[in-house]
Amino acid sequence: MSDIIDEVLENIRNSAIFKNREYLLPDYIPDQLPFRERQIKEIVSVMAQLYKGERPGNIFIYGLTGTGKTAVTKFVLSNLQKRIPDKFSFIYINTRQSDTPYRVIADILEWLGDKVPFTGLSLAELYRRLLKSLMLVKNNVVVALDEIDALVKKYNDDILYRLTRINSELNKSKVSLIGITNDIQFIDILDPRVKSSLGEIEIVFPPYNAEELTEILKMRANLAFRENVLDDSIISLCSALAARDHGDARRALDLLRVSGEIAERKGKAKITQDDVQEARGEIEKDRVNEVISTLPFHSKLVLASILSSDDRLTTGEVYNIYSSLARKMGIEVVTQRRVSDIINELDMIGILNAKVINRGRYGKTKEISLAVEKPLVIKILKESDSKIASIWS
Repeated sequence: MSDIIDEVLENIRNSAIFKNREYLLPDYIPDQLPFRERQIKEIVSVMAQLYKGERPGNIFIYGLTGTGKTAVTKFVLSNLQKRIPDKFSFIYINTRQSDTPYRVIADILEWLGDKVPFTGLSLAELYRRLLKSLMLVKNNVVVALDEIDALVKKYNDDILYRLTRINSELNKSKVSLIGITNDIQFIDILDPRVKSSLGEIEIVFPPYNAEELTEILKMRANLAFRENVLDDSIISLCSALAARDHGDARRALDLLRVSGEIAERKGKAKITQDDVQEARGEIEKDRVNEVISTLPFHSKLVLASILSSDDRLTTGEVYNIYSSLARKMGIEVVTQRRVSDIINELDMIGILNAKVINRGRYGKTKEISLAVEKPLVIKILKESDSKIASIWS
């Protein structure tokens, strides 16, 4: 058995495909971020107040997955800190990983040097400790909260309200927020008091088109792959597939990387279009699993409602099924408008197909169907939530 391990490691060490696959990983921040010059300038213009020791305004960054929001935010903050290190500090938190208000505040406290138990303290005590720690900080603090919509939809917007109001109790240091979200309607779900406290500046990241994705992939491919491993047709195919999925650069890079890994496992010297298509299938299964398993409960329940029929359903029909299931579970039913928003969100991330149809004098509605394999969705829902699993028991 150890011979098998040695053989695999030897293949990796002597890879004919990769020079350095790190350049294709999603957490790599390149020195250049093409086609995002305008957004970089907008963020720097707001953050420039730090140079004078003043607190910049809060920023909310909107855009679909893979449009460069996180990379640009980290790029700007890292480069500003190199230029004015004594003026501010920043912390980046992904709220899908630190997925409770407790964990977010604990992360900030630990970054400030305080030790916090994993559980056991009240939120009020955590905020008291946070205020005390920030009182000792001399420069401004920027807190970047990635995928903040997921946290707020799950736990409400109290954390945003508290973090924005904390400045009224601070003397020297001040806190600025950068919220990053895939939900372009996120601000609409916030309490009016939170909106007032935020006073946010909004920056929108549009999807990349196929030509832009091609240029991004060429830059990364030159760093990641050995010479003559792939030709332009492979990059064009990865770009075209990702452009079709809302211009997702992360997906394009994943396609290219996984294609290379498949070719490497097969002992090939070049990446082919068959490798790309095989990679596409692997990534699709992983993506669907990650997306569905991390959905809020009511989004999962709406999805389960759609699974109850093999036919295309209208929004009204989905709502009726959803309402019935929620009542059987003893769970509060959300409004039909919220269910419609959930359907739009699931359509946007590629789990559903929601097609608007005209029914003449009865007006317009949506016909909804699954965009992925039904057995796979049922399996993921059952494994990720015991309440949802009870529907099929």
